[in-house]
Amino acid sequence: MPQTNQNNMNTTSLMNRAADNIRILAAAMVEKANSGHPGGAMGGADFINVLFSEFLEYDPENPSWEARDRFFLDPGHMSPMLYAQLCLTGKFTMDDLMNLRQWGSVTPGHPERCVERGIENTSGPLGQGHTFAVGAAIAAKWMNTRFGAIHNPTIYAFISDGGIQEEISQGAGRLAGHLGLNNLIMFYDSNRIQLSTGCEEVTSEDVAQKYEAWGWYVQEIPGNDPDAIRDALLHAKEESRRPSLIIGHTTMGKGCLTEDEQSFENKCSTHGQPLSKAGASIAKTIAHLGGNPDDPFQIFPEVKQLYDERAAALRELANRRYNAFYLWQQANPTQAAEYEAFFSGETPCIDWSKIQQKANTSTRAASATVLSYLAENVGNMIVSSADLSNSDKTDGFLKKTHALTRNDFSGQFLQAGVSELTMACVCIGMSLHGGIIPACGTFFVFSDYMKPAVRMAALMQVPIIFIWSHDAFRVGEDGPTHEPIEQEAQIRLMEKLKNHNGQNSMLVLRPADAEETTLAWRAALENTTTPTGLILSRQDITSVTTQLEPQELAEGVRKGAYIVHRDDNPQVVLLASGSEVATLMAGAELLRKEGVRLQVVSVPSEGRFRQQDIDYQNNVLPQGIKRFGLTAGLPCTLEGLVGENGCIWGLESFGFSAPYKVLDEKLGFTAENVYQQVKSLL
Repeated sequence: MPQTNQNNMNTTSLMNRAADNIRILAAAMVEKANSGHPGGAMGGADFINVLFSEFLEYDPENPSWEARDRFFLDPGHMSPMLYAQLCLTGKFTMDDLMNLRQWGSVTPGHPERCVERGIENTSGPLGQGHTFAVGAAIAAKWMNTRFGAIHNPTIYAFISDGGIQEEISQGAGRLAGHLGLNNLIMFYDSNRIQLSTGCEEVTSEDVAQKYEAWGWYVQEIPGNDPDAIRDALLHAKEESRRPSLIIGHTTMGKGCLTEDEQSFENKCSTHGQPLSKAGASIAKTIAHLGGNPDDPFQIFPEVKQLYDERAAALRELANRRYNAFYLWQQANPTQAAEYEAFFSGETPCIDWSKIQQKANTSTRAASATVLSYLAENVGNMIVSSADLSNSDKTDGFLKKTHALTRNDFSGQFLQAGVSELTMACVCIGMSLHGGIIPACGTFFVFSDYMKPAVRMAALMQVPIIFIWSHDAFRVGEDGPTHEPIEQEAQIRLMEKLKNHNGQNSMLVLRPADAEETTLAWRAALENTTTPTGLILSRQDITSVTTQLEPQELAEGVRKGAYIVHRDDNPQVVLLASGSEVATLMAGAELLRKEGVRLQVVSVPSEGRFRQQDIDYQNNVLPQGIKRFGLTAGLPCTLEGLVGENGCIWGLESFGFSAPYKVLDEKLGFTAENVYQQVKSLL
């Protein structure tokens, strides 16, 4: 339960004073930066102040405490509100606030994940932040089911009008209500103002009825009244069956005045620019809120005392919880070791040699074989599918566990429904919570729905695994709507994009056969610093790696590219990823009959390959030798590997509806065409 109750709550005047302090700091930092969003931050200050000063349970000395409550911000443009609040808790300095949006500062325009400073998620693209919170709430429920009362955090989210309007809010709201996530409390900052219009110009829906229909407990309150906020939070904490939505009707730019001291509240102009440019007086506004216009970057003494006392109470709470954990640990050493192992973020110990693959099978089926083994050997893995588990073959995992349901969070499979973006963000939220290894599957063509989440996962360096099956035009009869062509080129760009630690922002693997699929999964689970994408075939593939020693193959996949077959003094290098490698091998047989010496290379991950030393790269792709690339995607997918001294056979149009073997013939993905193209090249 929260640390504040009806007998020791803070006075209304003190809470208003603290919220005004946040408003002053938010307005002042945007003004100094000459850039930012002050209006919403000023309106939302009351809720975040009540939450942090009375409800949110965390350890001020140990921000990464596993059992802490978590706060997920959805509208990242309201970063001044969050930074000001975290300044009151000691996580940011006044210098940090004064450097908002500047080069090298720790206060970027939109918050970037930094648990040490109290920021649980990167936010900016509206709708994703609160969906991360849904995922975190699922993870917390799962942990609580497995470990009991030692892990029972509340997940808080903050959403704005824009987040409510984003389509992903439907998926998040539906799923949270369906699962009965009573550990999720979301505040909707309903100020009815957005960047260019009032909300009445774009929507007339009844948000309360919408969330009630999804199974949420909904309260509507005056969102700038600390007493109403407190009461609503207390009621939400008592709710035992449903997630909670607190609709707070707030005032955009609360406290803003003009130069002649007239109210300048509820103005669109204060949304996305400094108050002085919006038409308000920053000096009169700060003075009206009780601050010093000449020196606004201050914490009021009584507000400092409020948060000092809160920090002391939180330290006492954390110590009690640590003591309870110690007693539980002594009584349950095996469970405690498992709990700590889950949250360590380390790769689980897996005997990969025990996974026996069938030859000449599709890589989605090979993935199912791996998943079946992982379901029984990785205790904290949760897999999800967007209503395609029996087709993307994530059901290999599901068959060894059961789905999460409203009253049973002991399973390890999430049925997300037809909602790829929601599913991806929910799984990211599980990873952000910690302790969970999430993976989610759908058809590769539907990765288009997931791109915003993939990008955010890469930016936050979240080790989620994306499983994308039906990887090429060989989807066949379903036709061009379901046949990915340009998707591989798009997703492989993420391997070329660096994160802020200088790493490839994503690992992308398209295995050539069943054995390579096992090793691709191994690489995915061993990659604990970035997201991984696995691109898998629908159709069966002739095995191409059986002649290689297991260690040789494992090393080759780990390095992103390797030699599948090599003749002495090769005249040409044939290279591909996925099922096209088998087509190259078939074409190579025809070429060798005519005395052509060649080298066949599988490149499951160009990004990983380009991280190897130059000698290894030159051994796999020798200089001065012509290269032929085969891809079922756009030719540009292989341009960086083939270069100017070669040619690429790929697709430059959308696909067609026909059986996949017919498409192979019609589109030139045959041994005979490989033979003809290489002969022409030579």
